[in-house]
Amino acid sequence: MQDLLDAYLEHLRSERQLSAHTLIGYSHDLSKLVALCPLEHIDSWPALDTARLRRMVGRLHRQGQSSRSLARLLSATRGLYRYLIREGHCQSDPASGLTPPKGERRLPKTLDADRTAQLLDGALEDDFIARRDQAMLELFYSSGLRLSELVSLNLDSLDLPAGLVRVIGKGNKARELPLGRMARESMAQWLPLRALANPADGAVFISQQGRRIGPRAVQLRVRQAGVRELGQHLHPHMLRHSFASHMLESSQDLRAVQELLGHADIATTQVYTHLDFQHLAAVYDQAHPRAKRKGNTE
Repeated sequence: MQDLLDAYLEHLRSERQLSAHTLIGYSHDLSKLVALCPLEHIDSWPALDTARLRRMVGRLHRQGQSSRSLARLLSATRGLYRYLIREGHCQSDPASGLTPPKGERRLPKTLDADRTAQLLDGALEDDFIARRDQAMLELFYSSGLRLSELVSLNLDSLDLPAGLVRVIGKGNKARELPLGRMARESMAQWLPLRALANPADGAVFISQQGRRIGPRAVQLRVRQAGVRELGQHLHPHMLRHSFASHMLESSQDLRAVQELLGHADIATTQVYTHLDFQHLAAVYDQAHPRAKRKGNTE
């Protein structure tokens, strides 16, 4: 079994020209499989069937392997068997149609409304960097933009008098979003400073050298704002999550939030209903007389 595995890895290296990092990942995942084969009395790749592979995946899951890790292992196994079938060593793929155990879906981290206000209402210097960063933060939270959507934004996508911004999202799909009052004010204060920097193109957000600001630079500026204003880690997607959660708390309109976020599938948006329930549950625990702990009522 190890000889055929080595031949497959060499095929990936020489013919597919995969990176060393990717090869290490494939080797690590498939070596887990080889190590479990003796427990299932398997001494060749053709002997591994779907039932045995399912038991092996279950064993790894019980040992603490995440659903994502097991999905990667099954993907590597399917790749191996495509090679073995093509080379005439096997006739079928035991991983075909096999899915990993579902992992616990992590809820996105958000800021509550008070923490968001603390972030956005802090003291602000009247200079290029401060005005630009404030406009970026306001736009992330006002309109729920993705990082990629913000950095690719051009001036002709803004309509400040109408309070609208047009973005190109995933799948090259355009959507028009409302621009809140505070975001419009921040943009109005930023754009004159932007014009003084001799912009290289129509990018809304630029560096002091006039070039379009990149994703890494935006992430850094958002992280620094989080540390400075909140004393915590902050990333652009947390502001998008906060926008979605606060909109859903206020409106209870899942379809509208889906449209604003640009989600193709409403199931992606439904994660925010869990966040909304957590908020309601916390309010209930605080307010309902029969929900309070005994120590709080004495």
